[in-house]
Amino acid sequence: MRLLNFTIIKLSICLILGIIIGYFANISVNTSTLSTLSLLLILFVVYLIARKAFIKSIWFGLIAFLVMISIGILSTSFHNQKNFSNHYTKSISTENDSLKNIAFRIREVLKPGNYQDKYAVDILEINNKEVTGKTLLNIKKDSLQLPLKVDDVYISRMHFENIASPLNPNQFDYENYLKKKYIYHQLFATHKSLLPVSTDETTLLGIADNVREHINKKLKPYNFKPDELSIINALLLGQRQDISKEVYTSYTNAGAIHILAVSGLHVGIILIILSFVFKPLERLRHGKLIKTILLVSILWSFALIAGLSASVTRAVTMFSIVAIALNLKRPTNIYNTLAISMFIILLFKPLFIFDVGFQLSYLAVFAIVTLDPLIYKLWAPKNKIINFYWHTFTVTVSAQLGIIPVSLFYFHQFPGLFFISNLIIIPFLGIILGLGILVILLAVLNILPQFGADLYGYIISSMNHLIDWVSKQEAFLFKDIPFSLLYVLISYLGIIACVRLLFKKNYSNLKLFLIAIIIIQGALMFNKINTPSNEFIVFHKSRNSLLGNKTNTKIIVANDFDSITKAANNIITNYVVGNHIKTVEEQNIRPIYQLNNKHVLVIDSLGVYNLKSVKPEYILLRQSPKINLNRLIDSLNPKQIIADGSNYKSYIKRWEAICTKRKLPFHQTSKKGAFILNY
Repeated sequence: MRLLNFTIIKLSICLILGIIIGYFANISVNTSTLSTLSLLLILFVVYLIARKAFIKSIWFGLIAFLVMISIGILSTSFHNQKNFSNHYTKSISTENDSLKNIAFRIREVLKPGNYQDKYAVDILEINNKEVTGKTLLNIKKDSLQLPLKVDDVYISRMHFENIASPLNPNQFDYENYLKKKYIYHQLFATHKSLLPVSTDETTLLGIADNVREHINKKLKPYNFKPDELSIINALLLGQRQDISKEVYTSYTNAGAIHILAVSGLHVGIILIILSFVFKPLERLRHGKLIKTILLVSILWSFALIAGLSASVTRAVTMFSIVAIALNLKRPTNIYNTLAISMFIILLFKPLFIFDVGFQLSYLAVFAIVTLDPLIYKLWAPKNKIINFYWHTFTVTVSAQLGIIPVSLFYFHQFPGLFFISNLIIIPFLGIILGLGILVILLAVLNILPQFGADLYGYIISSMNHLIDWVSKQEAFLFKDIPFSLLYVLISYLGIIACVRLLFKKNYSNLKLFLIAIIIIQGALMFNKINTPSNEFIVFHKSRNSLLGNKTNTKIIVANDFDSITKAANNIITNYVVGNHIKTVEEQNIRPIYQLNNKHVLVIDSLGVYNLKSVKPEYILLRQSPKINLNRLIDSLNPKQIIADGSNYKSYIKRWEAICTKRKLPFHQTSKKGAFILNY
């Protein structure tokens, strides 16, 4: 089947291309609106000419694709509130931002940090001026205070702060992550500094949060363990912020993290249950229409309660299309359904295209519907139980083939025992979800027997223990795998070529396979030839010093970490994975580094720097040395001064002032990030 023969798939590809262009080009709403209207007008004219002449014109198709690209750009620009004059960024300046009276509404409760609770909030007013936009709110943790609730409105005197950019190479870019959620700044406050404002306005997100809170309140008397309750919230309510780090890591390492994301399996089970419950409605006049409206309404209500994540939005959109098609008695094609659901979602949520969950969700489903029928045909066991597990295995393998390249690109690890956790849990997940829905329903109605809650808690705990056991088989967990975007592209090319040749042996597929091998070899050679030059790196690590000296695919690391800091540190791991490093060695911090014809002098708390034979071009100050910087500069005449994260802030401030006065470059890692010297 040639996928590009489906018009909706071609249009969806053009829409995605437009969204990507719109995001990176940052085209204004007026420009994108004007270009879209102009192209629509041209398309209409070409259509009239082609219809009058009774001929097929290639221009109609080309312009239609350009229209879709333009619509993608327009959708991206239109959904970004920053492009409008009433966005809060037009009223502030983070560089000289004074305290302002800020009114805001809690929009979403986020996963808390170590010291602060985090919320996504809608900005309503700044100094009594109405504005729009989202931002991140950090509230200092206080065990005596209740957490803030969705739809609560507060006023506080605060100022906006920039979200910190990554300070070390290959570090997770939290600023960019939030930018894709239209969040550009952050606020810091305490519970005492917040003044609540009474309001009668309730949003859909607030209603959904109230429903979740009501369900949890009803479940609380049944004494579920914290890990059990957090898994119930994840499986059935789409809320994963309360899952402990240990449990989350276990599911990740076991290759079963998708179980905790409300997706197609969850929505499919709910649809089957609802279809059975509403079956009698079909006997009524217009009963099928009423049933379809009820099904779609309840599915979207569930999606809202589950937080409208990318995976649940995809699943509910797909099943809504299926439910409508069944009511209209129209045959459905799974590729068309996939493309239509993607098209609709991206029109209203264009930046979902950058969401990891959205990408993995569609890739997994696409791989399952494409590869599973082919792999399943390889063996036809007659025993029903064996056949069931064989099909579960083929679905699991198909999904993994679809997501492995992207998963390696984002997470750099591969759980080798993914099929075990899936073979054991997936067959019973439908029962677990069905029982979970029943438990919640009975608890809300106050008729859930204690033994029923205990039984369900035992099932959840057993699942957690099984996942934990699988995750601890570390010999089968492959971590820290370097995987670039280039590797993602050539991996998919290789998978497509292999699958086509394995299941349909002909000349064209053999040719594609051989071409794929050549391209893959060329890409690997290109990656090896284009290895970055030798680098000396002064990483930023608060209260400590961390240096790296990279030559080709080897790095020598020097630090002053204690055992606890060393165990928790992942700065070097990120750098090693991101730069395809094969060898890591450790040594003590040296007083001077000779890097070809360049020298770096390291001055620690002792303040010793007497040198006669060498004039260092770079001086690294660490552990707050008590030195006369003016005298040091006069005697050594360096090109640049570097201060890492181990120094006192007051010392750094004084050194920076001296360097500024003397017009000498000063690099502070806590502000400018890691210092990288190529040699």
